[in-house]
Amino acid sequence: MNHWLPITSSPVLASFMHDPIFQFDFMGHPVVIVPWKLVGYFGVLMFGFRWFPQMMASRKAGRVRMPRVFWLMSVLGSISLLSYFIFGKNDSVGILSNLFPSFVACYNLYLDLKSARKDPEHG
Repeated sequence: MNHWLPITSSPVLASFMHDPIFQFDFMGHPVVIVPWKLVGYFGVLMFGFRWFPQMMASRKAGRVRMPRVFWLMSVLGSISLLSYFIFGKNDSVGILSNLFPSFVACYNLYLDLKSARKDPEHG
């Protein structure tokens, strides 16, 4: 495996997070699950399912609404996916595709928390 980030060659990360937890065949193709893949799956779930609370909040308000949980799930999903693509898979395309959304989600969460301090009814 060609790692372009020196931290990924850490013996602790390499030995634990890259060791298979289980594996199986799916339609003649081996599927190997390592801890880093679980981090990536968690990120995908957070990033994908964040739209459900957003949709429910918008439906309840009768207008577009972005609840705080949307931004929390965005941050968790982005950080998890970034971790997976940096340390688990070492994929520059995945890193770049999740880097910008992580900044946007963190900034929007910051703005949401900041406005909640000024207006306790917000949030």
